[in-house]
Amino acid sequence: MGYKVKELKEGVKLHIIDNNKFKTNLIAIFLTTPISRKYVTYDAVLSSVLRRGSKSMPTQEIISKELENMYGASFDCGLDKTGDNHVLKFYLEIINDKFIQQNDENMLKEGVEKILDIVFNPLIENNSFKEEYVNQEKQTIKQIIEGKKDNKARFALDRCIEEMYKDKPFGLYKFGYVEDLENINASNLYEYFNKLKDECKIDIFISGNCDDKIEDLIINNENITNLNERKPNYALSSLEKDDLNKTENIVTESMEVTQGKLVLGLDIDIQDEESKYKALVYNGILGATPSSKLFQNVREKASLAYSASSSYLRYKNNIFINCGIEINNYDKALEIIKKQLEDMRTGNFTDEDILNSKNNIISTIKNISDEQDTEVVYYLGQELTNNRVSVEEYINKIESVNKEDIINIAKITTINTIYFLKD
Repeated sequence: MGYKVKELKEGVKLHIIDNNKFKTNLIAIFLTTPISRKYVTYDAVLSSVLRRGSKSMPTQEIISKELENMYGASFDCGLDKTGDNHVLKFYLEIINDKFIQQNDENMLKEGVEKILDIVFNPLIENNSFKEEYVNQEKQTIKQIIEGKKDNKARFALDRCIEEMYKDKPFGLYKFGYVEDLENINASNLYEYFNKLKDECKIDIFISGNCDDKIEDLIINNENITNLNERKPNYALSSLEKDDLNKTENIVTESMEVTQGKLVLGLDIDIQDEESKYKALVYNGILGATPSSKLFQNVREKASLAYSASSSYLRYKNNIFINCGIEINNYDKALEIIKKQLEDMRTGNFTDEDILNSKNNIISTIKNISDEQDTEVVYYLGQELTNNRVSVEEYINKIESVNKEDIINIAKITTINTIYFLKD
């Protein structure tokens, strides 16, 4: 397997992951822009509108028929909040040409042309998007925003993040806000699309069995040649954190719930990239596996939680502890959670705990290349942090973490916000 990056023009990069493991090729396009209160809802509507039709394929029905004719190719799109960025993402998966009996067909070429057309050459009417499509997708986004309370665990996590990053980009809800939808129309959304296309960071990934012609195929595509050079406008992930909370921010809210949702947002005052690998191992011991301290002590031994886990968000150097608990168990659960954090600071964990955490992380890393989209996201993450690390280097960095490293991470980990959702 090989991975190489080529800058097609300033701000536009082609990433080729040459891998013979799969019967498919995956083409992915990512448009990365700083997430902002002004445009967060525009991004959400735009990502949905673009999939509705292009100049050459003006309806979803035509797009579906074209994909069906390409041996059942599949197209998908979405939106991610990655650090302080919004990432509009588009995927097209097609059969590898070497598995096609008709040798005169070139599915990779056809797939590249189709997805570039959808993303960069949308259907336009009277110098605007198709009004019908915009209105329909605004309704779809409205339903998503209004439905965010349906998943109580996700809602509680989002609210904790919102409280931790109040009035800051990372605190914004990735699908935006209902009150902004009424100001979006077919005309100003198209204006925003052109602005985004001219300013955002563009990354094109091709994963699969790629021949030497793929670079020329992308470079010479009309949609690529029409793109402007740009100083890409995006937020490069950094080690600098916002002002760390000196005191715990406690937020309690009520909703119709059968189970309390307790979320603790932790800050890690990391000063160097290497410490991120140490934080991963720390998080594994704390709450990322069934053998972790949170799972064993809060859920299994004390029987205080239906679920108890933690996750490390390396883009922002935060750990989020998530527990589903009986509402009247709040004080006791919080006490035991804080005891686990103190145990980590005093080194009250075993060599077996360290080994279990490392093995879990390394197993995940080794599986990165087993799924094309996972591998693409892995390399995109490196692109957005400007931190190139091979899988082998990643594993070595995890293996080199020792107990003292983990204790040092524990000592710079503090509680920022405690969020509790109850009835």
